Amino acid sequence: MEKIVFEKNNIRDYVKTVIAEKIEKLKNFIEFTQEASRDIKKTPKYDSMREEMQEEIYQMQRQLGALNDLRRNMAKVLNNSTERVQLGSLVITNKARFYISVSLGEFFFEGDRFYAISSESPMAKKMMGMKSGDEFTLNKIHQKIIEVL
Repeated sequence: MEKIVFEKNNIRDYVKTVIAEKIEKLKNFIEFTQEASRDIKKTPKYDSMREEMQEEIYQMQRQLGALNDLRRNMAKVLNNSTERVQLGSLVITNKARFYISVSLGEFFFEGDRFYAISSESPMAKKMMGMKSGDEFTLNKIHQKIIEVL
C-alpha cells in the first residue's frame, strides 16, 4: 500500500514539473519574440509585422496566465489517500487512469498513459464520491472503477 501512495506522489510531482516546464518555455518564447520585435526596422513597411508579433506576444501572455492558474490550482491538490473519488484522487478504471487535479490532459508517466483532469470536468463530476467497484457511463462509454488512490 505504501508504494501506491509513493507513486501517486510521483505523479503529482510530475504534473507540477510539466506545468513548470511549460511556463519556463513560454517565458522564453515571449522574451525571444519581444527581442525580435524590437529588432524590426521602425519603418511603415514593417508595421504590420510588428503588429502581428505584438498579437503573438499577447496570446502567449494569456497562455502564461492560464499556466500560472494551473500551477496555483495544483498547489490545492492534496496527496491524501482516500476510498472515495475527490480532488487529488488517482482513479484507475477498466478503461483509463485519471488524476483528478488540473486540466492538463493526456500524459505518460513511467510508460503508462494518464489523464490529468480538472475536478470541474464532466468525467470528474461523474466520478466524484464514487469508490472501488462503482460503475458509471459517460458519453455512452461504460467504466468500472478498479481502484481509488
